[in-house]
Amino acid sequence: MSVSALEGLVLEGKVAIVTGSASGIGRASAQAFAAAGAQVVVADIDAVGGEETARLIRADGGDALHVTVDVTDEASVAAMVDTTVGHYGRLDAAHNNAGISPVSGNTVDCPRSTWDAIIAVNLTGVWQCMKFEIPAMLRSGGGAIVNTSSGVGLIAIAAMPPYVASKHGVIGITKVAALDYATQGIRVNAICPGTVLTPLVDEKAKQGFYDIEAMAAMAPMKRLGTTAEIAAAAVWLCSDASSFVTGVALPVDGGTVVGR
Repeated sequence: MSVSALEGLVLEGKVAIVTGSASGIGRASAQAFAAAGAQVVVADIDAVGGEETARLIRADGGDALHVTVDVTDEASVAAMVDTTVGHYGRLDAAHNNAGISPVSGNTVDCPRSTWDAIIAVNLTGVWQCMKFEIPAMLRSGGGAIVNTSSGVGLIAIAAMPPYVASKHGVIGITKVAALDYATQGIRVNAICPGTVLTPLVDEKAKQGFYDIEAMAAMAPMKRLGTTAEIAAAAVWLCSDASSFVTGVALPVDGGTVVGR
């Protein structure tokens, strides 16, 4: 990935956690934090992919530690933060990015099990991460958190009720946390990616589930985003370059939301 977009976004001496970093946006984010100088904890339930991300960072000269975490499990999240502080001595930044989006059907047809699973990972998982990250950051003298919402955290689309609800909820809890800790040196923001060309999207397109050209046409910029572009926004929101920014839900979507 290009580091040029990260010029001036220095995170030297900082320690960052990135959840959901075994692939896609999370992997790009972990790499971007490392490229900006941070020591990075690569956290994911996928141990193989998480270790691969950490290996890639180390191969590029960065400092990374992989921790297996289930963001739906409070003890697992607490252990993630404890391991981070135990290994690096502090916590300064976090990108809470872990999420899932299985097919759910419309409001009536969505199974309760699917609703519960999506809310547990996408919304409760973000809250649980902040619950343990914020005290660690306070002990470190402050910090910054970025939560991954979505373009559908700002608008709705049909037939995805739990996913849309979870991503709207992420924005809500982000704003609450931003207010709760605004005077204590903790900034909390959300990013709202549009459709991004991740390995999963590319794979599903090849299988005929997605039409890349149709998805690109929805954005005024007429293309999909890249994982590096989302990662750069996360790094910016955790850097001192955004020191007066808190409680925002930042679309990174090629104009899709404003275009609608």
